[in-house]
Amino acid sequence: MSLKIGIQLYSVKNTIAQKPYEVLRQIAETGYRYIEAANHNAANDPGVGFGMPARELKQSLDELGLQIVGCHVNPLKEDFLPEVLDYHAELGSTQIGCDIEFFPYGDMDYIKRRCETFNRIGELCQERGMRYYYHNHYQEFQRFNGKLVYDIIMENTDPGLVYAEMDTYWIARGGQDPVSFMRKYNDRLILLHQKDFPKGLQEPLCMYDGLVDREKNIDMDVFMAAKNPLAFTEIGTGILPIQDYISAARSCPNLDYIILEQDATQMDELDSIAVSMEAFQKCKGVEL
Repeated sequence: MSLKIGIQLYSVKNTIAQKPYEVLRQIAETGYRYIEAANHNAANDPGVGFGMPARELKQSLDELGLQIVGCHVNPLKEDFLPEVLDYHAELGSTQIGCDIEFFPYGDMDYIKRRCETFNRIGELCQERGMRYYYHNHYQEFQRFNGKLVYDIIMENTDPGLVYAEMDTYWIARGGQDPVSFMRKYNDRLILLHQKDFPKGLQEPLCMYDGLVDREKNIDMDVFMAAKNPLAFTEIGTGILPIQDYISAARSCPNLDYIILEQDATQMDELDSIAVSMEAFQKCKGVEL
């Protein structure tokens, strides 16, 4: 089984905010067929973050041959989630996920409360025939009471309600091996995020090797202060062993899509995703 290549719209966040329909057209012309959105304004906009009515967006996606396969929702709260789910159901999307979570260092009670929330969100999604997935960054690879936060989340959520969108880049930057996590939770993995780390960067791959203290609190301020825009490069041009990730991912029974995402680029955003598409297609086991 080959993995279908998708693009996370966060990769073109600056450009698409100015001219969303034109950027969607250019994404399609680049060769992408599958998109994942990232809505950071879900409290005010139940859609994909650009104020597009669902019917109008669905028409545009259909005309361009694009299919939405997921959306990050931030903030992720139960009170307005029904509107979000209704919007995405109208688009034909079958799943939504979290954007970013932070866990006060060592606070097991907080993690378990969030896990209860994740389960409830999973139930709301399931009631509509949809799925909820958890997307990681590197802070989930701190240890609380000797256990990785990511494992605590997986153990305290219902496998039938909370699925996984693993971000291999952030797992590696958390000092862990993405392949081992794909194998451990292979039946819960429904989306895979792929970024790349540039060659020759004078910065350690692992965030905990002097960039962030793994035994202190990580919040948005700490996260953003340590996030170097130069630590991202076009996917397939850097140093991560992407072929190993793809080979492992192909054995995951519920995984169909590998989503390319680049948080920052030194190029024009649309040129950047074109370079990633060209480089990534050289990998084995992927298809448009």
